[in-house]
Amino acid sequence: MKLYIHKIAIILGLAILAVSCTDLDEETFGSLSPENFYNTEEEALASVAGIYQQLSYVQSIGDPWRIAEFGTDEFIVPGRASGGWFDQSNIDIMRHQVDPANATTGRAWKNIFQEIGTANAVIESLEQSPNSENLTAIIAEAKALRAYGYFYAMDFWGNVPLVTVARIDPNDLPQTTSRSEIFSFIESELLVAAEDMPSVNEVNRSDYYPRFTKESVYSLLAMMYLNAEVYTGTPQWQKAIEMCDKVINSGGYHLSGEVIDNFASNSQTNSPELISAFTNDPISNAGNNQFILYAQNALDQLKYNLPFVPANGYSTYQEALDRYGDNDARKELLEYGPQTYLNGEPLLMDNGEQLVLIPVQDLVSAEDNEGYKVLKYTPVGASFSGSNADNDYVLTRYSDILLTKAEALFRLNNNATEALNLVNEVRNRSNATSLNVLSLDIIEEERAREFIWEGHRRRDMIRFESYFNDTWAFKTTQTEEYRGIYPIPQEQITANPNLTQNPGY
Repeated sequence: MKLYIHKIAIILGLAILAVSCTDLDEETFGSLSPENFYNTEEEALASVAGIYQQLSYVQSIGDPWRIAEFGTDEFIVPGRASGGWFDQSNIDIMRHQVDPANATTGRAWKNIFQEIGTANAVIESLEQSPNSENLTAIIAEAKALRAYGYFYAMDFWGNVPLVTVARIDPNDLPQTTSRSEIFSFIESELLVAAEDMPSVNEVNRSDYYPRFTKESVYSLLAMMYLNAEVYTGTPQWQKAIEMCDKVINSGGYHLSGEVIDNFASNSQTNSPELISAFTNDPISNAGNNQFILYAQNALDQLKYNLPFVPANGYSTYQEALDRYGDNDARKELLEYGPQTYLNGEPLLMDNGEQLVLIPVQDLVSAEDNEGYKVLKYTPVGASFSGSNADNDYVLTRYSDILLTKAEALFRLNNNATEALNLVNEVRNRSNATSLNVLSLDIIEEERAREFIWEGHRRRDMIRFESYFNDTWAFKTTQTEEYRGIYPIPQEQITANPNLTQNPGY
């Protein structure tokens, strides 16, 4: 049975850390306890589904996803001349001017530590169950989900509190743990969890989807090792290769026919490329996808016959569009220039003129036609409940494994030929011209083309140092290196004076 992670409630008899690592308000779910619950795997899974629900918000249009994209050269949300969408906190992130009082990063912190707190409560409850010896795989799954939450916390803020209990003693509030220690904790948790979790080859894929497998864990480890030099000061390219090989050698994944297959509602469940994803079914009140609502131009209601008017918020830069060659199928996922209906007829505005999308000219007061659009989650074939689509959120794809291995191989300089072949495998799927040579710049650009708006770009730009050294529209100066991590929100330090603010802030 397909797991609708948003539909199954957490049924626990203990408090969870619901808002942040320093918010001690208790939130109780039901009256059952570990002693009288978890008699079956299904009962345990009902609780673990709640962790998936929290983690899915990190990859949805919520603030954690936004701060992974704001500040990059592929994501912009300008204020509109009509007065809509203006948010100084977002503009400050786009301009690399974040301070500890930033509301957007503050909400993202709460979202991520809510997921971690939920996981702590579920893990503790599962481990206290009299049936815990039969729940080894599910406990491992819950710990892998918690590790994912800590991965985002480490990536965004570097030095964060490490909490693994469901309740915090108000007389012993946690202190800041170094980024390298958080890295080691996540690595250890994931390696142990992978031992007890099933491989994609050991489950009925369509029934098990979208739960994590060994390969989901290996993919996160590969991503961590690729960024290990940023996180710990020590590169770990060989480990990244080893984790990629575990996924590749499983034989459980290959590239789908087209990139869009991984984001189209009617093909996601059967995509051979999706390693990790989160289900959405708004018609059944089981999650929803609002990318189409927030990203598309209002006139796309007519173009795609939508049951709502898109809000014309999320946009991308000219710099992102310019990366794609004209024969690259991935370019078709961007909307720019003169707009037409699907049948090719001009898409007309109220004044009778054709809608022409242009780059954002004014970050604070943009006109309605300013901002190119990224059709990451296509409305074609999707089902809607109001403005909510049923496209599943994509977390990890096989193409990321191929490009991760390619980059690690190239940086080690021990197999440039294999690295080139891996990059071309991804490019050829989208009809992009094969490359004859590689460079780090080429690899970074290829990742930007393949993973636009998938939450990778900020992390990639920091690793390649373009986050600091490059300039683009509205980011016109170099960025100080300390801004590679966000400041710990001031409200968290106020609530817990044991936390230490990150350097530079």
